[in-house]
Amino acid sequence: MNAPGSPLARDLAATLDWWRDAGVDLDFVDDATAWLRDDALAQAAEDEEQPPQRTHRDLAKAPQEEPAFSAPKVDRINLMGDSPPASLDAFHQFWLEAPGLDGIGPRGRIAPRGVERADLMVLVVDPEERDRDTLLSGPQGELLANILRAMGLTGDHSYIASALPRHTPMADTEAIAHSGMDAVLALHIKLAKPKRIVAFGANILPLLGHDRAQDIISLREINHDGATTPLLVSEGLDSMMSMPRLKARFWRRCMEWSA
Repeated sequence: MNAPGSPLARDLAATLDWWRDAGVDLDFVDDATAWLRDDALAQAAEDEEQPPQRTHRDLAKAPQEEPAFSAPKVDRINLMGDSPPASLDAFHQFWLEAPGLDGIGPRGRIAPRGVERADLMVLVVDPEERDRDTLLSGPQGELLANILRAMGLTGDHSYIASALPRHTPMADTEAIAHSGMDAVLALHIKLAKPKRIVAFGANILPLLGHDRAQDIISLREINHDGATTPLLVSEGLDSMMSMPRLKARFWRRCMEWSA
């Protein structure tokens, strides 16, 4: 063992002093460990790590643990009633007038736009915040118009719709879908009869009858009443506006999907 005054001991002490002066006295691992703490600090840390021993009397006096929080159950409602819309025009009227589609009521809802049996149905979760008379009339709509133009589609070949009738920030789409809106969207798609569907927004999946955790890349079709429609799910238009790399990814996936 080296004596306290040996060169090795002096070198080691100098190295530790240098680290301390530099503010480096911890080893950065998952559980931080102080390298230079003294024995008193080490004992205090060990005492904190060991839970205190509890007697039977302590356990008897200890408060019971609170039950884990669970989200309130959402009741499923038949939003379309006994006589659901039988045509796309009837659905548009239902969309604008049915009282139970949201908690506010019919006033201020935004209608879908486009033609029946369109080459492409575009779905978004909800209208833009400033939409008043026309769905996607703001920046997201401008981006969508550029996308459709690049795809060679005009208003006569597309149908644009939202899964919710009004702008709904931070929508809990799982709860909304469970309340019955997934059935409303399924009927909407059935009546619109599109050849293909592009859905923007990963949180739209529950409204399409899929798990929100599902990989959107692997989802390539939607099945309703025995009919299969090609489906492409992408990030939301708002996300694509703020992150240009998502636009490039969308185009790559769109070309593969179209092919």
